[in-house]
Amino acid sequence: MKIEILGTGCAKCKAMYEVAQKAVAKIGGFHEIKKIEDISLIMEYGVMSTPALVVDGVVKSSGKLLSVDEMMGLLQSE
Repeated sequence: MKIEILGTGCAKCKAMYEVAQKAVAKIGGFHEIKKIEDISLIMEYGVMSTPALVVDGVVKSSGKLLSVDEMMGLLQSE
């Protein structure tokens, strides 16, 4: 699973990356986590507010800092 955290480097975006790491650690298995800070790449997804969660190329959440449990729910539904 390819997990991308979209954000320009704000505190919430950094926190979302940490949440993703914790959620993946709880789920187990191999998952790639990548942080995208390039605004042009973020705009390609059509995301207007960050932080955003993209799983395998599909935007799952934007404009909200997810909890570890919320993130796990979105990741496990894949």
